Amino acid sequence: MIRLTALASGMVAGAVSIALAQDATVIVDKAAFPEGPAFIDGKLHFVEYGAHKVNVWDGTAATTLWQSEGCGPSAVTTLGSDLVVTCYDNGTIARISKSGETIATYGESVDGATLVGPNDFAGDGKEGVYFTTSGPWESGPIVGKVFHLDQDGTIREVADDLHYANGLELSADGARLYVNESEASRVISFAIGEDGALSDRRLLVRIGAVDEVAGPNAYPDGLKMGPDGNLYVGLFSHGRIVVVSPQGEFRDAIEVPSAAAPNLAFSPDGSEIFVMAVDDVENPPYWGKVYRIKLK
Repeated sequence: MIRLTALASGMVAGAVSIALAQDATVIVDKAAFPEGPAFIDGKLHFVEYGAHKVNVWDGTAATTLWQSEGCGPSAVTTLGSDLVVTCYDNGTIARISKSGETIATYGESVDGATLVGPNDFAGDGKEGVYFTTSGPWESGPIVGKVFHLDQDGTIREVADDLHYANGLELSADGARLYVNESEASRVISFAIGEDGALSDRRLLVRIGAVDEVAGPNAYPDGLKMGPDGNLYVGLFSHGRIVVVSPQGEFRDAIEVPSAAAPNLAFSPDGSEIFVMAVDDVENPPYWGKVYRIKLK
């Protein structure tokens, strides 16, 4: 949905190292905007935004675990012994069992704030999760937020004024939370307090400033910490995963043969990466596929 423009003139030619995904295998050849993956109990779980469902891939085939029309799921993860799903379209968080039954639906924070565009999850390293709300699918309003969800369903707002808050991830030591601001083409970070509150907002990296292929209109979507300690940033503006250090330095990039690579997950042993890719970024239900890539 973003068209790349000319590269910024201040970038250094030849500064980019590209890892072509030559060992990429398509494991799901037709998915309606696959997104928000996570390995749970050894199996790949991912959503199909365009089909309003959560799938489970067991190493051989993908089957539907849960489906709810109007949800528009963007991510799935665990919360205690249950699963939670961001419903981007209807502004809720769905809590479901691992067998696919709906347990609860959460629609606002403790202070009454509504959830506009719930998008992605990151575990807090304890018993809860952080999640982003992006705001409306427009570039103008800067109304993205980060919330924290406790095991008992309590939702607290912990950050605001984000330009389309999207993927997020905990640092390796649990001290900071990284967050993608998609419309600002950047990754920022926050210090995490003892109570889970966020402070000390800092810029980590502007993707276009370190990756000339991604360009100035790079649209960071998903965000995961790799087994090598680097951050892997999925782009919706390109079939590309950009790898940066925790200090924001460019490390590598992985290309996939699709128009967009919005999100990813690592296998439990860290030897493979599973990329959620979209081929048709313009037309619903946004058909794409899921790639399995052997890491070097």
